[in-house]
Amino acid sequence: MLSHERIWAAIDRLAARNELTASGLARKAGLDPTTFNRSKRVAGDGRPRWPSTESISKILEATGEQLDSFMGLMAVRITPPEQAAPFRHVPLLGFAQAGAGGFFDDGGFPVGQGWDEVAIPQTAPTEGVYALQVTGESMMPLYRDGDIIIVSPTAPLRRGDRVVVRTQEGEVMAKVLERKTARTVELLSLNPEHPNRQIAAREIDWMARIIWASQ
Repeated sequence: MLSHERIWAAIDRLAARNELTASGLARKAGLDPTTFNRSKRVAGDGRPRWPSTESISKILEATGEQLDSFMGLMAVRITPPEQAAPFRHVPLLGFAQAGAGGFFDDGGFPVGQGWDEVAIPQTAPTEGVYALQVTGESMMPLYRDGDIIIVSPTAPLRRGDRVVVRTQEGEVMAKVLERKTARTVELLSLNPEHPNRQIAAREIDWMARIIWASQ
């Protein structure tokens, strides 16, 4: 039976079959990355929102799947929530966007709408976590271009933790916390070709701990 729940479940299964998140599947098909976000599946007034036939056509073309195969994914029994795969979705932003204004509050928590999403293990801490996508080679060899790191603004910070830091000027960097005092923060570079940093505490907008990475 064709239903709102089954068609969205089929899209999620198609993404998983191709080793993609729902947002990754949308991007692969040339759609807005937020097209299949869970927040887009229900309208503001609570009514179910259905994917368009055009978007389904595009994801089938992008993955090389046939319509009958997609229909087969809709026929698969829907797993009850308590038995579902241990994943959940969190906001995803690029490092360049993280440096721009308007995406975070003063505590380093994401704000606003239109974020992309990425799936992370259900076992990861939940409060306020979000994902950043690595760009460039400054974090090699630990993190490569395209890797996803999961950040928690609420996790306690200790010496030796890997952290993401945003300065008052909008610079965003991933470093290792070496020392933190009331006046200064000392950071070690992940890449030996890049210098360590010592930044005045007053110049730091926020600092959050990296708790997980998808590589």
